[in-house]
Amino acid sequence: MQSFLAERADTVLLQPFSHVADSGDTLRLTNVFARFRPDARDRILLIAHWDTRPRADQSPRRADRALPVPGANDGASGTAVLLEIAEVLRQHRPPMGVDLLFVDGEDFGPGERDMYLGAKHFARNLPPGYQPLYGVLLDMVGDRDLRFPVEGYSARYAPEVVRRVWDLAREMGYGHVFVNETGPYISDDHIPLNEAGIRTIDIIDFDYGPGHRYWHTPEDVPANTSAESLGIVGRVMTELIRRGG
Repeated sequence: MQSFLAERADTVLLQPFSHVADSGDTLRLTNVFARFRPDARDRILLIAHWDTRPRADQSPRRADRALPVPGANDGASGTAVLLEIAEVLRQHRPPMGVDLLFVDGEDFGPGERDMYLGAKHFARNLPPGYQPLYGVLLDMVGDRDLRFPVEGYSARYAPEVVRRVWDLAREMGYGHVFVNETGPYISDDHIPLNEAGIRTIDIIDFDYGPGHRYWHTPEDVPANTSAESLGIVGRVMTELIRRGG
């Protein structure tokens, strides 16, 4: 990922850090921060987590619960969209600054103290003077039956950003995906960023598979995701950038 981004972004910064988990384990983690037009004042921040859950603790089969989650949707989907956006921005210089942040340690768990670790670290160690116009977190965006209600904290912290993105998606013909409904409040990487003063929304479909049965299980595999879903999210984000945020 680092070499892929280095060939496309203007700058790529690694942000290594460690965290002592409740288990006593010391985790060695790394955020990756790719920047396009780093000198531009007006910029937006796009975020995804690139780690996956180390244990399939929601599996109905007890024997599977010690297995790592493949993370095709919960981890790889948002990362894949951001990597494709990096390629688009290499070919078409954006009209504003764009930062792609890949955070580590989002899903270690099981408790909240051991989650969202990369976002927490980034929020505590922002680049000097860093103040993007807003942020957009992409999490679990690859479901075959894609549907994004407005996540509750996003509506609370950044309602104007929600309106901008949802209105754009509807204009592009994706109103059936970005639905005008308020969904649940979901703790995620956008919380520490909002607390640090960066207005950030979470685009997330937290109903993964029939009865939400694929989440944090060994069934979070590519066969249960959709390239079409990733394409919808990618097109909305690239159009958002093309219009200058």
